[in-house]
Amino acid sequence: MKVGVVLPISENPQTGAIPSYREIRDLARSAEGAGFDSLWLFDHLLYRWPYRPTSGPWECWTLLSALADATERVELGTIVLCTAFRNPAVLAKMAVTLDAICEGRLILGLGAGWHQPEFDAFGLPFDHKAGRFEEAIKIITPLVKEGKVDFRGEYYSAPDCEMRPAPRAGGIPVLIASKGPRMLRLTAEYGDSWNSAWFGRPTQLLPRRADLEVACGEVGRDPKTLEVTAGVQVAYPDLGEVSMPTDDPDKVLTGSAAEIGAGLREYADLGVGHVIVNLAPNNAAAQARFAEALRAYRAGGE
Repeated sequence: MKVGVVLPISENPQTGAIPSYREIRDLARSAEGAGFDSLWLFDHLLYRWPYRPTSGPWECWTLLSALADATERVELGTIVLCTAFRNPAVLAKMAVTLDAICEGRLILGLGAGWHQPEFDAFGLPFDHKAGRFEEAIKIITPLVKEGKVDFRGEYYSAPDCEMRPAPRAGGIPVLIASKGPRMLRLTAEYGDSWNSAWFGRPTQLLPRRADLEVACGEVGRDPKTLEVTAGVQVAYPDLGEVSMPTDDPDKVLTGSAAEIGAGLREYADLGVGHVIVNLAPNNAAAQARFAEALRAYRAGGE
């Protein structure tokens, strides 16, 4: 099982502090040196909640492009890129280019989006999210796989569109984050990987995976051909600010390296192909401690 980590790219809503690119790059390189398999970035434009200051992240794709050159081995993924933020055919062009820069290390994670305030603030339509996503995925997937599509829809069009230069042989792997019946069917039809999140121990993953298997049956796909990935929260309260519910083991993994390594083992035993870890606090000290858990997991056999 592969194990990756999410990199911090957002403001602290209380202090307004935000990691610089140099700090993000250093964390990426240290994670690569520690043996993590992948690095992941959230894709948001801003966060706006009642009774909290507005905060926001750096733009995902620009950072990912920089990290493509700053790293050498780790896979680079988006968890997940909101298809509503960018024209889908142009997004495919961006993905093919970035995948060439990082020499085939891109995992193109896609989703429909969910945080309405950022859509409103940037003038983006929030209606018919699943319908818009369906058209976007029908454009993006063939373009990053075969390099061609001819599509005209209600929300998007890509008539006689072609990727030149072409995508790598075999295409870019597409990961889809999904939960409801319609999105799960689209995942079963178009995805290479399925992502569900956020968990501590994998108890909540099991019913969601059962729903995915139903969707696979509806489109005639063998569920074994669709990789399962899981977003897992890991917290170290003694290392800094933690907003996760650390008293609920089904939502957050905490404890020693051996205990967290055992938590990773549960996912591997369920056949999960890739775990994507969101650390709290997300800093160098937490990353170094989680690297100990990764070594404990691997010492027990992957």
